[in-house]
Amino acid sequence: MSHNGFSQSSERLHEIAARLVTLARELGADACEAQASEGFGLTASVRKGEVDTLEHNRDKGVGITVYLEQCRGHASSSDFSDAALRSTVEAALSIARFTAPDPAAGLPDEALLARDWADPRLHYPWALTVEDAIALAHRCEQAAWDAGPQISNSEGASVSTQQAHFVMANSLGFVGGYPSSRHSASCSVIAGKGDGMQREHWYDSRRDATDLDSVENIGRRAGERAIRRLGARKINTCEVPVLFEAPVAVTLLGNFTHAVSGGALYRRSSFLLDSLGEPVFSPVVSIAERPFEPKVFGASPFDSEGVATHEREVVAAGVLQGYFLSSYSARKLGMQTTGNAGGSHHLVMRGGDESFDALVRRMGRGLVVTELLGQGVNYVTGDYSRGAAGYWVEDGEIRHAVEEVTIAGNLRDMFRGIVAVGDDALARGAKRCGSVLIDRMKVAGS
Repeated sequence: MSHNGFSQSSERLHEIAARLVTLARELGADACEAQASEGFGLTASVRKGEVDTLEHNRDKGVGITVYLEQCRGHASSSDFSDAALRSTVEAALSIARFTAPDPAAGLPDEALLARDWADPRLHYPWALTVEDAIALAHRCEQAAWDAGPQISNSEGASVSTQQAHFVMANSLGFVGGYPSSRHSASCSVIAGKGDGMQREHWYDSRRDATDLDSVENIGRRAGERAIRRLGARKINTCEVPVLFEAPVAVTLLGNFTHAVSGGALYRRSSFLLDSLGEPVFSPVVSIAERPFEPKVFGASPFDSEGVATHEREVVAAGVLQGYFLSSYSARKLGMQTTGNAGGSHHLVMRGGDESFDALVRRMGRGLVVTELLGQGVNYVTGDYSRGAAGYWVEDGEIRHAVEEVTIAGNLRDMFRGIVAVGDDALARGAKRCGSVLIDRMKVAGS
């Protein structure tokens, strides 16, 4: 067992990835890329003061992608024995022989591969025992109960710690990998009784457990949010400004990322086709990709092909500066990879200096959205229609909770209609942004 709890050392993963590449070339592959990885963790959940679940996980795996000219084959296994590695390579080659050639298939341009990089600083082990995890989950749930007598039930609280590491290699000579960690705490509770019950939750997730919000704050916030939703009602259909609270505003950043990613672009299934150099947001919006920031999700010195990542402005004062492309999608578009095989890296929508409360006052009259339901997004046209819940605002103040409404618009208009981005930046996964105020959307209610 290694000092960080991994059963496989990084040197061993390096040997396995290199062995897969060697086997693939020996067995006839023109080019290949391989990865070996391992992960483990612990999750403890409690509900109504009792231990609900305890889960230990430990997984390992290898994967090999081979190319026979322009035919691609991929196979994977959880067996690290040499016989299994050989069988996995043979399976990938067999698949490639029955695959139609694809002119865009193949390894990335060798000149674009990462060669030298600093420690990405993404691995922060947490020596969490089962007893400690249970105790933290209990404290988290109890804080939610303590938020007020209106809390009537609990869906539980959980605490989780996860660690992983990997090494990838290809036949162009690239070899790279690193360890990472993910720690989290969450709580979900119900306020009220009968037909008036409302459910809410809150969570925090970090690379470094010392950066986690306290479990008491997480539980208390879940309880207070549930209580605040009591008395929710429908509103009349209207067209008003809409303020997306930071946790749901992050989904708008996800909508944008999807629309300017290579797969959607080369399939011509995006409403933002041919938008490079064009204004796609209002001038108040700038979005940066920051792959070298320590301790954040989505950071990496290279993408899943080994291509070096770079800091860049994706959107500057509303104008689209770049797409998210892998080598494959770049070739399909006649462009160069942006180092985004596997997706976007740490994205930040930079905000102004206005707080959430200031944005509510600025909105005057409208809807604050704190929850989105359904998946009503058409990326071909940009049409957007989703169920929502939140709060109604009059005279710059929140008046009451709102439920069972639908907000609708078009993402192109919504992006250009962003009035302000708040200073209450929140990270959810690999994306970070504050609350977003949009000038006008249709709200369907009674």
